[in-house]
Amino acid sequence: MQTRRIGDVQVSAIGLGGMPMSIEGRPDEQRSVSTIHAALEAGVTLIDTADAYHLGADEVGHNESLIARAVASYGGDTSDVLIATKGGHVRPGDGSWTLDGSPEHLKRACDASLERLGVEAIGLYQFHRPDPRVPYADSVGAIRDLLDAGKIRFAGVSNADPDQIRLANEILGGRLVSVQNQFSPSFRSSEPELELCAELDIAFLPWSPLGGISQAGELGSRFAAFTDVAKAHGVSPQRVCLAWMLAKAPVVIPIPGSSRPETIRDSVGAVDVKLSAEELARLDAA
Repeated sequence: MQTRRIGDVQVSAIGLGGMPMSIEGRPDEQRSVSTIHAALEAGVTLIDTADAYHLGADEVGHNESLIARAVASYGGDTSDVLIATKGGHVRPGDGSWTLDGSPEHLKRACDASLERLGVEAIGLYQFHRPDPRVPYADSVGAIRDLLDAGKIRFAGVSNADPDQIRLANEILGGRLVSVQNQFSPSFRSSEPELELCAELDIAFLPWSPLGGISQAGELGSRFAAFTDVAKAHGVSPQRVCLAWMLAKAPVVIPIPGSSRPETIRDSVGAVDVKLSAEELARLDAA
């Protein structure tokens, strides 16, 4: 497995997104555990989750607890696995997603995530999404306080624009290590954030890199260029998509969501796909 850097640690160039294992349409727990174990077996050392990845209001942190159990039950060495989680998004249990970026909520959420993950310090803690009711500086200030208190090892932000990335890095005293934004063939408006992260040497973690749970399987039919390049390499369009992202900048670490062992195994194979300059240009134009 090739590696890339978050903060001062090396992680797998392809991560695993845990959301599909805990929200609507989720599989039974055994399949999810098998998926996480397959990822670890394939060399994945970055697993992304959030306290909001759950269904009912009575199971906040479902995905965090699931991942903690799966990692603990894996037979191999997991000492180099970085589990990244997030706070600031809330699911009240009626299917909606709401926001709470208040410092008080973020600090309580972090404490709860620490307990669910069973760690002394969270590997990477990310402010999930800006809350328009709370000054961005106040929310990121809470993340800074958690970092200073040693409750989190690294700090990141998610769903941030360039100005927010710069502000977050300033508030964190230059310690912002990652930005997690949506980016895929069908959603490219985060190109400016990707370019800024490359300039600042901050990891850029594309979420829903294959287009999201409902559309990932249709990526090839929606974007013919990815299918054509995939045929030339004898791989899936999804694998080509992740390889295309990896080629954009050394700071890019896609985190495709998965709930089946075979899909994360396919995703991991993206590190071995070498795309030509002509192919990359064609995919950029798709």
